[in-house]
Amino acid sequence: MKSMTGFGSGSAVLDTKKVTIELKVVNNRFLEFNARLPKSLTFCEDTIKKTINKLIKRGTVDCFFNYENTSSDTKAITVDFALAEEYVVAAKKLRTEFMLESDFNTTALLRSPEVVKIDLKKDDPEVIAKLAKEATEVALKALDKMRIEEGKSIKTHLTSLVKNIVAELSIVIKRTPEIVAEYRQKIELRIKDILAKVDVDEARLLNEVAFFADKVDVSEEISRLSSHIDQFLKTLDSKEPQGRKLDFLSQEINREINTIGSKSSDLNITNAVIVMKNELEKIKEQIRNVE
Repeated sequence: MKSMTGFGSGSAVLDTKKVTIELKVVNNRFLEFNARLPKSLTFCEDTIKKTINKLIKRGTVDCFFNYENTSSDTKAITVDFALAEEYVVAAKKLRTEFMLESDFNTTALLRSPEVVKIDLKKDDPEVIAKLAKEATEVALKALDKMRIEEGKSIKTHLTSLVKNIVAELSIVIKRTPEIVAEYRQKIELRIKDILAKVDVDEARLLNEVAFFADKVDVSEEISRLSSHIDQFLKTLDSKEPQGRKLDFLSQEINREINTIGSKSSDLNITNAVIVMKNELEKIKEQIRNVE
């Protein structure tokens, strides 16, 4: 079992190039991917997304991307000599026309607009995409480790909550036949009290008890609830993402518990139903964080 939430970071280096990826995942019923990439590197987004999709099936994934290249070869300076010549000629004319001192030097020329340009060499997109994939895989490994650790804790808690429901269900199973027997005894006493010396019609009494037994019979609900609980526990041990199936099973468990509660007026069963519903709410809350 894996938690849906977690954080992981990873880096990949080649010569002077370094890509760093940070991944943060939070709850979501579906898979949603948000990338924070510079516009010049958006070509890496598809590679990162496909790498993430291999491991993460549910959740909102925020990806933070950073790229560095410390090589001096990535920058080149070009000089527009024709424009520089025009600046020099213009400076000489101004000096002669207005009898100015000659203070137009190399530094001043370098600062003149458009004379010097710094060109950034473009990196090979395939190299950057490969580094992005490697960094993403490292980040996913760290992320997955955190999700597995948290998933163990969630599984332990869910197992404990299910056991609490099973304990309350055993009360329902035990009380169900007792209720019918108690009702038979109760109705016999009432009839004898009302009719005194009149013999009780056993056939009618049996019909009355049978009608009541059918009305409060929750054997089918108990059977289905037990089956859902067994499936729930088996799903906890599954290697595949369990979140959606556990969510479905919790809804089915809730339906059977509600039906048992509506059919029975017995105080012990009512109390057991209340406890089961309370534990089920805790289960639903935990499931929201399961992938």
